[in-house]
Amino acid sequence: MLVKTFGSAVFGIRATMVTVEVYMDQGIQFFMVGLPDNAVKESHQRIESALRTNGYRIPGKKIIINMAPADIRKEGSSYDLTIALGILAANEEIKTEKLEKYVIMGELSLDGGLLPIKGALPIAIEAHSKGFKGILLPSQNAREASIVGGLDVYGVSTLREVIDFFNETATFSPVLPDAQDAFHHQDLQGECDFADVRGQETIKRALEIAAAGGHNVILIGPPGAGKTMLAKRLPSILPPLNLQEAVETTKIHSVAGKLGTKRSLISARPFRAPHHTISNMALVGGGGIPQPGEISLAHNGVLFLDELPEFKRSVLEVLRQPMEERVVTISRARVTLEYPASFMLVAAMNPCPCGYYNHPAMPCQCAGGEVQRYINRISGPLFDRIDIHIEVTPVDFNKLNDKRQSEKSELIRLRVMAARKIQEKRFEGLKGIFCNAQIPSRMLRQVCRLSETGTILLKTAMDKLGLSARAYDRILKVSRTIADLESSADIKLEHLAEAINYRSLDRDNWGK
Repeated sequence: MLVKTFGSAVFGIRATMVTVEVYMDQGIQFFMVGLPDNAVKESHQRIESALRTNGYRIPGKKIIINMAPADIRKEGSSYDLTIALGILAANEEIKTEKLEKYVIMGELSLDGGLLPIKGALPIAIEAHSKGFKGILLPSQNAREASIVGGLDVYGVSTLREVIDFFNETATFSPVLPDAQDAFHHQDLQGECDFADVRGQETIKRALEIAAAGGHNVILIGPPGAGKTMLAKRLPSILPPLNLQEAVETTKIHSVAGKLGTKRSLISARPFRAPHHTISNMALVGGGGIPQPGEISLAHNGVLFLDELPEFKRSVLEVLRQPMEERVVTISRARVTLEYPASFMLVAAMNPCPCGYYNHPAMPCQCAGGEVQRYINRISGPLFDRIDIHIEVTPVDFNKLNDKRQSEKSELIRLRVMAARKIQEKRFEGLKGIFCNAQIPSRMLRQVCRLSETGTILLKTAMDKLGLSARAYDRILKVSRTIADLESSADIKLEHLAEAINYRSLDRDNWGK
């Protein structure tokens, strides 16, 4: 007898339907074909134990299992339940009427319990797009998959429950889809608040601009000046994700297995802060079984690189293309995957090895030329891709001891959200563009028009600072954001001057 059950394979953040065909005939052999990896082949032993524990067994017949399409590799243990149901159906131990209407995924433990899988959200989206009535998957993944409307999602805990579902010997209720509720009722307030920061008004202003336009920013200053503290408070002023961004972000974390069982939809922007010992692959993604890297996990959020010069140069250089393209392409012999990587880069670094170059009170202990060598650990092209360069100076005692509370993140966030609404209206109907940092070159002159005086100012700045064409574009984008924060339709001279001032690391005399 031939029976078909349906599962799904995840490639990148997209799923592809997999048809598991089980053919049973006279004999005692067991074959599994269709490019299964070792984890899939080992399902034979897990399924055999799970079936015996629940009063069933793999029949002593010739069994051929084909996983179609046969030209794509099937990886992982998520097909255990799909194969087990196919074997039971082919042996006429469960009813087959509803099998073709449902996608079935789950890893079996030896006692028949179901363990969570990765990529439940993209699998559910694909099932809905292919017209399936519903999906059965481990109960830990049910909330995540339930945000896909128009699909009956059943969370099950054991193999016995799945058998009862298809034999209709028990009643099951689908998890109700409630994407809007999951999206709007998550706690968006973190523990960090700009009200905790004393002084550093210039840095707060720069971070507000960065948040309003989605710009990359680097903070450079001596130890203890507050670089890390300020960077960690940036998420508290970022606007919440819209529904489209939330779904895309959730898909990435689902594929990486980092969503958890208590969350169905991510509505707060991610904040990723990898250690400087990170490898190239861990940062951009990849591996034997390709997985998203830190830059994709930071998609629609913040990637914070503390102590930037301590990262290996090869690691930093792989950031250059994703920062421009906002996507990571991972190529392997059999498959090419794409992961989104639209992130805000926030970097922090000391100005020199001892940390006290340009310090108002502490003398720098570095030898001649050592400061420039330290800065040169970060390549010019990478600096070029950072929109805002800002020097962080130590806070004096009077400001530290000031009892007056600083402005709360909540108030700054309202201004940021107002600026983002202007940008949202500006880019309405343009796919993949949500903020000024994402303005493509073809639109730049149209969106960032300068007056004649502004053009002269920018030309003078480029000549004196030796700025590149990319830096020119970055200045225009930042000045557009500053104008949006003031609800100004035009880029004024003061907006442009402030944006030029944020290119401090382009100055010829830095580190000399």
